[in-house]
Amino acid sequence: MRVRRAGDTALLVETGDLETAHRLHAAVRKAATGQDATVTGVLDVIPGERTVLVVIDPARCDLSRLAARLPELPLPESAAGEAPAVEIPVVYDGTDVDEVAQLTGLSRNEVIERHASAAYTVAYLGFSPGFGYLTGLDPALHVPRRESPRTSVPAGSVAIAGPYAAVYPSASPGGWRLLGRTDLRLWDVTRDPPSLLQPGTRVRFVRSPEDAR
Repeated sequence: MRVRRAGDTALLVETGDLETAHRLHAAVRKAATGQDATVTGVLDVIPGERTVLVVIDPARCDLSRLAARLPELPLPESAAGEAPAVEIPVVYDGTDVDEVAQLTGLSRNEVIERHASAAYTVAYLGFSPGFGYLTGLDPALHVPRRESPRTSVPAGSVAIAGPYAAVYPSASPGGWRLLGRTDLRLWDVTRDPPSLLQPGTRVRFVRSPEDAR
């Protein structure tokens, strides 16, 4: 684990892998709300795929002390939050379901069942506002992104790429494989916070009643 300064008010921790970054994010957030005097003054904790950015209030936190403390924090066994899982209803009519079936050697229904039966956790947000990278995807569904990204993917598209699952919160270009769609709004500027998903949020995909029609 390597800790670097990121300006005068932040530290960037390079963890080397996603799992450690995920668990460190949870550990820092817990310590910042507890009684650890070296982790006071933390304003934000932002996880990435192999990094965690810790933003502080310099009037309340000493960067050098915090940099020494972060690698010593005990990491939780699981980074998933304790709140109930967010259930995302899905109509599995995505344009790439059959292609994913061909790539994996599974039937169309097996692709859908494996995607819907997994338990997911938001590892981090990125790409666009509210776009959560979800871990927990069945390894049998680990497929590469499309060679040629689409110029526009509709909001609510449920997709997979590599080891991740995701939902496009807004219309945007994208190269992930589309399995279906949801009407659930993942990004809403009138909501506080606007993003329905946050790092550590547990997620379940459930087949929408419309999917059975």
